[in-house]
Parts: sequence; C-alpha cells; structure tokens
Amino acid sequence: MNREIRKVKKADIPQLKRVLDSSDLFPSYLLDDMISDYLNDESSTDFWFTTTEDGNPISIGYCAPERLTEGTYNLYAIAVNKSQQGNGIGKQMMEYIESHLRRSGNRILIVETSGKPEFELTREFYIKCQYIKQAVIPEFYEEGDDKIVFWKKLE
Repeated sequence: MNREIRKVKKADIPQLKRVLDSSDLFPSYLLDDMISDYLNDESSTDFWFTTTEDGNPISIGYCAPERLTEGTYNLYAIAVNKSQQGNGIGKQMMEYIESHLRRSGNRILIVETSGKPEFELTREFYIKCQYIKQAVIPEFYEEGDDKIVFWKKLE
C-alpha cells in the first residue's frame, strides 16, 4: 500500500465525490462549483488536498484564506472515506496542511464545526490535534445548531 498526501488534480474529482458521499460532509454535487476556481485559476489562494492510496483519493481537504486578515486560513472541509476512518489519516492531513501553510508564511488556522451531538468526535479530533476552542456562536447553522470555532497558531 502506497499512501501520499498531495494537491487535488482535476482527474481526482469522481473519486473525491465518492469520499464525500461516504462521509456526509456535504453533498458531492456541490464539489464541481466549489473547486472550479482552484482548478482553473493558477493564482487562486484556495488549497485543496487529498490522501491517495495506490493513487486513488481516499480523503479530501479544503482551506482558504480568511478575508481581511494577514496569514489566517480557515479549514472549510476535511473528510476521510468512511471505510478508511480511524487509521490516522485525518491527523496526517492536519499535519500536512499546517506544514504547508507554515512554509507559505501563514500564521493561524481556524476550523469550525457543528455543536450537534453527532459532531462530538469531530470536536474531540480538533482538540487532539491541539486546537483551542475559542468561540461558540449559538444557532449559527440553524435553530439548535451552534458553530464551534477552534484556533491554532502555526509555529
């Protein structure tokens, strides 16, 4: 088994959609519009990455700079194919993006997630990755669904 983390390529899209379908992160049909700027504009500051196993994408990650900030990025999406979860891939992806952003001169990575009970493992994951819970925005996503914001300085 040969595993690597790398930037997303256009040819990865069909398999990335399967990753999304298995993880329920967001509907896979949204991916084409979300990633088009990154794939079609070389000057895009968005960053999409994936873990591949024997060349096949098994995860997806997406971050972009926060507007009106200097060196702050927001991780908008990270998902691992359900059949591969629990194998340390998510942690490796976090280390990869943090290292990439640090080398690029960025200083902070923000992650946000739902406050619903079914996202408890996600929140625990960010804490294990040494993110600090900074804010709770009540009923952000919908009634009864808070936004939880985590922060990490990229040193």
